[in-house]
Amino acid sequence: MDVNSLFSTDYIEKVYAGFLGMNAGIRLGAPVEPTEWTADKILSVYGDIKGYVKDYNTFSADDDVNGPVFFIRAHYDDAKDRELQPQDVGRAWLNYCRDGIGMIWWGGEDASTEHKAYNNLKKGIKAPRSGSAEQNGIVQAEQIGGQIFIDSWGLMYPGKPEKAAHFAEVAASVSHDKNGLYGARFIAGCIAQAFVSDDIREIIDQGLTLIPDDSTYARVTRAVIEFHENNPENFRDCLDFLHRDWGYDKYPGICHIIPNAGVCILSLLYGKGDFARTIEIATMCGWDTDCNAGNVGTIVGVMNGLTGIPEHYRKPMNDSVITSSISGYLNIVDMPTFSKEVALLGYQLNGEDPPAGLEDSIKRGELYFDFSFPGSTHGFRVSNTFKTPVIRHNPVIGDGALQVVIDRMVNGDKSKVFYKPYYRREDFNDEKYKPVFSPQALSGQTVKVDVFLDQWRGSEITLAPFVRKTSSKQDVFMEKRILKHGVWTEIVFTLPPSGGDIFDEVGYLIESRSTLDNRAFGSLYFKNFHVYGKSDYRIDFSLLKEEFISLMPFSHNRGEWNSEGNAIRCKASENCASYTGNYFMRDGIVESVIEPVEGESHCIAFRAQGAERGYFIGLDGAGQVSLILNNFGFTRIKTVNFPWQYKQKYKLKVMFKDNALRFFIDEKEVLVHDDETFTYGMIGFGAITPGETLYHSLLVKENI
Repeated sequence: MDVNSLFSTDYIEKVYAGFLGMNAGIRLGAPVEPTEWTADKILSVYGDIKGYVKDYNTFSADDDVNGPVFFIRAHYDDAKDRELQPQDVGRAWLNYCRDGIGMIWWGGEDASTEHKAYNNLKKGIKAPRSGSAEQNGIVQAEQIGGQIFIDSWGLMYPGKPEKAAHFAEVAASVSHDKNGLYGARFIAGCIAQAFVSDDIREIIDQGLTLIPDDSTYARVTRAVIEFHENNPENFRDCLDFLHRDWGYDKYPGICHIIPNAGVCILSLLYGKGDFARTIEIATMCGWDTDCNAGNVGTIVGVMNGLTGIPEHYRKPMNDSVITSSISGYLNIVDMPTFSKEVALLGYQLNGEDPPAGLEDSIKRGELYFDFSFPGSTHGFRVSNTFKTPVIRHNPVIGDGALQVVIDRMVNGDKSKVFYKPYYRREDFNDEKYKPVFSPQALSGQTVKVDVFLDQWRGSEITLAPFVRKTSSKQDVFMEKRILKHGVWTEIVFTLPPSGGDIFDEVGYLIESRSTLDNRAFGSLYFKNFHVYGKSDYRIDFSLLKEEFISLMPFSHNRGEWNSEGNAIRCKASENCASYTGNYFMRDGIVESVIEPVEGESHCIAFRAQGAERGYFIGLDGAGQVSLILNNFGFTRIKTVNFPWQYKQKYKLKVMFKDNALRFFIDEKEVLVHDDETFTYGMIGFGAITPGETLYHSLLVKENI
């Protein structure tokens, strides 16, 4: 297939298929990841795997997803108008990781390559030195992480394996070297080639051209190819060969790349291009199951497209994956939206014009689901699977819509169809990589959707917009709307005051007054679901719960944060912060009553774009307040006198609109400054030096 024609045809859908494929492989492999699970143990317990071995309430991803989702943000933050450099990706590591929690495997500097690389970056050792064999030793440099973070670069350079390999190496060099980099080049190149080839052997051969011919990675690849040519039927024979000649016993460290590279090649060849069989074989082989199944899942996902991913692998994902960055808002990942963002980057990086409507369909800081992708559901759910047994994508109505089938509903029957803009620990089966969450739907915002009713029988069907409060589990309903058969109806409502709670469901209650002899039967179709507008909310600190090592909905980065009745106590031994709110919030007001206990730094954070980007403002040293720029280091950009005292409460308020920043204490303006470094970001609290602070409240208003 011609690369240029690819950009004008099915590129975006193939990106979506690749991302779905990656996540399906990771979800399949994660429950049997070593060290306890060997290939023999997997076989004895699960036999010949033909589907997910565990049902998750909600799948919380690990580093295999976190890296591809967040490290490409280097293109937004630093490499916006120039070619990507290793330190750009290194800065993304520092900015989006919570120090010591989530995102990557924090297995100790002497065991985890990623932990070592992060600490190198934190110490000022820049990429690629941060991941080099000279810095970390050859064993750590050649663990598997070099190839598990780079799928997105393969997706961004369709049909251009050389470019995909180059930029995958740039990204992987933050943490890996030698064969660790060759794996990154190989996998990214195979993903890029899968856009233009449906021949697995051709894809593998293309990957081989991108790495040194005499490298161990190339040698294990050729060895598996040769074994397969002579023994093409039973993958377990090839696995025995890998254990004998290329096993973990020959490659030191926790998870060396070479044995796992052999599994990736094995599963691609013995899977024969079939999506399901490829990720199943990768999982049944053991070793690093989620990494291997994820990487090959991206390759065969792209190659086969959406129609090649079986429903029993796609449906449980429900278009949603949970990640573990410092931004709780960004951690709820809608797969179609993320796929569009990757595709848009692909168009831009390749100098191609994106198709009409793509940029407008990506509304950063808002929820917008148009259901345009085949099979897309955008994470929507129903509460009553008996009366609304089918929720799926319909490609015909409205050029794509979410279909909800109503099955013989009578008076008293109810079902909610809803999206989750916030999650709790109870929504998950396990801790995984400690995700944290900030709400994606807030009081004061507007919710809009288009609904079409195809009613087959029964009395009138109504929809009542609703939200659910996460602490009380109370549903708050708005005015019911009577739907008309065969007509699109626009339903608009405003998210009500939450009373300091957080909304964890937003959607619509379906009811009918139909009687038993004329039960309501038909389908609802939803299109263009949109949550947007300016928020106006407060957080009731008495409702905070410690979950995932944070007081949700805050995301803590260093420091000791504890709930004390109606307050949060922060004890800082170094600089620390705690963030919440919409990652893309631009203008607004943030208010907090704070009480300095000891130390010299007691601040509000605003327009924070991660751990290393944003502003702090507040009490800063004896008798003064400061506006502090956090840009991979703290700079006081303005300081004024203010005679504050310990153990006294102060009402701090910061107003920010465009470049104008204004700061008030007890409603008296004490600092004004213009600065254009950061124009949007999260809000929260922080300190830049050791100390202790009590935070008594938080109010946020965007309507200024």
